[in-house]
Amino acid sequence: MNAPETTLPVAGTVVLLRASDPGFEVLLMRRPDRGSFAGAWVFPGGKVEPGDIRGGGDIDDARHAAIRETAEEVGLTVEDLIVLSEWQPPPEAPTRIRTWFFLAHAPTGEAAPSADEVEEIAWVRPAEALARHAAGTWSLYPPTWITLHQLSAFGDVSSALSSGGSTQLFQTRVLDSDAGRGFAWEQGRLEVGSLPWRFEPS
Repeated sequence: MNAPETTLPVAGTVVLLRASDPGFEVLLMRRPDRGSFAGAWVFPGGKVEPGDIRGGGDIDDARHAAIRETAEEVGLTVEDLIVLSEWQPPPEAPTRIRTWFFLAHAPTGEAAPSADEVEEIAWVRPAEALARHAAGTWSLYPPTWITLHQLSAFGDVSSALSSGGSTQLFQTRVLDSDAGRGFAWEQGRLEVGSLPWRFEPS
């Protein structure tokens, strides 16, 4: 594995979890049909801004950005973030930002989505979000899809939260073939040439 590209800009994303019957749900929001991730369903989060930088390093900056963006985008104040993964985009990506994903227990209170940044929100079980994507009704990007795929293996909030604590590094490579486009990491390969997407672990 190559060393992470530490000169790239940094962002932070929060995967909010709440208990459901059965299992648990995550909060996803649909971006407007413009700007970054246009029309896609994503977790709350965004790029580090100057006020997020406290001198604790990139992951600490990403944590502050994730907390701030979650408050701005969906009106929820989160704390006790548990690191899950770091995503490094492929060299071909037009915009290259290293993004840390964090897990957090959803706070009490109703989400209040920002009218400027969020078209709609949904609390949904990870497997259901993947099913909506497979049916073509939801648009997901690979980091969101992989995160949902990993979380779908857990039966409750506690076990899902326990999957965090150490950073999984995803250094993305684009692999095109006759079957279509694929994305590869040390953890495996995601085939995205047609629906449903298929993940083959290493």
